[in-house]
This record gives sequence, C-alpha cells and structure tokens, in this order.
Amino acid sequence: MPSSRSALPSPAKSKSDDATRAGIQSVEVGFELLESLAQAPGALMLKDLAAAAGMSAAKAHRYLVSFQRLGLVLQDPATTRYDLGPSALRLGLASLSRIDAVKLARERMADLLLQTGNTLAIAVWGNQGPTMVHWNEAPQTAPVRLRLGDVMPILSSATGRCFAAFMPHESRDASRMAAMIKDELATIKKLPAAAPAEMGDLPRTAAQVQTMIEEARDHGMSRVVHSLLPGVAGFCAPVFDAQGHLAMGIVVLGSVMTMDTRWSSPQGQAVRACAQQLSADLGYRGPSSSD
Repeated sequence: MPSSRSALPSPAKSKSDDATRAGIQSVEVGFELLESLAQAPGALMLKDLAAAAGMSAAKAHRYLVSFQRLGLVLQDPATTRYDLGPSALRLGLASLSRIDAVKLARERMADLLLQTGNTLAIAVWGNQGPTMVHWNEAPQTAPVRLRLGDVMPILSSATGRCFAAFMPHESRDASRMAAMIKDELATIKKLPAAAPAEMGDLPRTAAQVQTMIEEARDHGMSRVVHSLLPGVAGFCAPVFDAQGHLAMGIVVLGSVMTMDTRWSSPQGQAVRACAQQLSADLGYRGPSSSD
C-alpha cells in the first residue's frame, strides 16, 4: 500500500501548477485594451482601439461594456471614441502616490553596477543645487572622494550639467540654476589662460554653456571628461516623473583609463537606458531621448 506521503504532490510542482491556474485569461486579454488606451495620445475609435489591442471589434466591444460599468473606460457620446475613465485615474494616482522614486532607483543599482563596472550615484535637486543622495562604489576603479549630501557644481560635473540641460525653464528652481551658472562662469574665467588641456572640457562663455546644454539634450544625457577631477569622466542621465519634472539624475563615474568616454560608450548607454526605464516606471510618457 503506497504511503499517504507519496500520494501528496510535491511542493514545487504544486506551486508551479497554482501559478499556472491562478490567472484569468479574459482579464489579461481585456487589459490589452486598457494598455492600448494608456499608450495612445488620445481617445480612440472602436476599430482603432481593437486593432491596437490585437482583437476584433466585436470582442473589444464586449470588454469595453464591462470596463464602462466599472468606470475604467468612458465613451464620448458625440464622437463615440473611447478613453480611460475615472476609475483608471484613481488607480494611477494611487500607484504614483506610493512610489518612492529614489528607492525605486536604488533597487536598480546592483544590476547597473554589473553592466557598467563603474561607480554609480543618484542625485536630486536640493536646496543648494544637485545633491548626491546615494552612492555605489565599484571595486578596482579610480577613487572619487565624494560624499552623500555633497552639492555638485553645475558646469564641471556630469550631474550639474544634467540638471542644467533637463530642468524645465519654468521651474521655480530655474533662477537658482541661472545664478549658479553665472557664479561658476565667473570663477572659471579667472583661471589662468594657460590652463592645462585637461580643463578644456569646461565652458568659459555663456555661448559655450548653451552648446554644452544642447549637446546633452541631443544625447539624452550629460558628460564630463577631466572637468570635475583630473583623470575622471562621467555621464549623468535624467529621470522624469509623471508630470515631466526632472526627478533625479543617474550618474556613472570612472577613470578615463578604463571607462569609454565616447557618447556611444556602453557605460553611458547603460545609464541612459536605466534612466529611461525608471522614467517610464514613474509614469513619464514624454518623447524618447534616443539619438
């Protein structure tokens, strides 16, 4: 007689089977309609919405009837177009209110460290300017003596340049940014005319600052080479929130001897990709910053 123990399903198999059986396929299929509406620039006609979700109009209509009852979808009686409803808005706002942007970014640092092999940091705009709030130092890289809470210069750090390039002009902090740039330019202009070639990355005029900003916007991230510290290069990519505000910058720093300093470098591209995904996770739906 077989033992009662041998007749029991194995825990691993039971969990696997439960995971397979737990899903409701119709819910997953219907979600494609909501996802298509979320990705669309505006309200959609039934046929366009169905096509975007990859289903027939008749099938899409059945789901939409239920979604309307739940308030997830609304139909304009004049145009017959469908759009997201108040229940979808409440769900979205509830989700956004529970997101800790810096915490979300910190959770990505371990994987990003493996990709880049270089020191990483997270910076936010503080009372005094761009401020370091998280630091992941990579082994066997050039030591960078920065501390949490340090306020970064605008013109000589990748972090500062990122905030200068991607902070909205209408931001309440824009005047503070402009004052910092003015003060730093005045200091840079006092440097000896025969400054070493390593300082050539520093802008010395307002026109060069504007060129620096436009270059960062073109590449979707900022860059410095030798400017902050001799022999050190860095990239900083912007992370935007659901309102399109600059939430933080993701920074990678390393020795110019071991880190590729080209705009197309693997380290820079990895940081930019991470920042773009974080922006999407925070609800940002702005234009892609790809080259």
